[in-house]
Amino acid sequence: MCRNITALRGLEPAATTEEIQAAALQYVRKVGGLSSISATNKAAVDEAVAEIAAVTARLLNQLPDRKVPPKTVPPLRRPEVKARIAARG
Repeated sequence: MCRNITALRGLEPAATTEEIQAAALQYVRKVGGLSSISATNKAAVDEAVAEIAAVTARLLNQLPDRKVPPKTVPPLRRPEVKARIAARG
């Protein structure tokens, strides 16, 4: 597993759509070797992210509850990341 992709199973509250999409995008960028998304590859990336996010959501819904929550907090739940996103927006 890519060491920077956060475990989403067992979060309280459950992983949000935004968190699932972010993980899917990170996966696609890692597998595709993309440091940024150009206009040339945007359509392919968007399609792959949508498909991976849908599969991930199904997987999380089908897996049994985790006995121990993940050791790390997903980035989108960290105050410093939220502040960075708000500053961009």
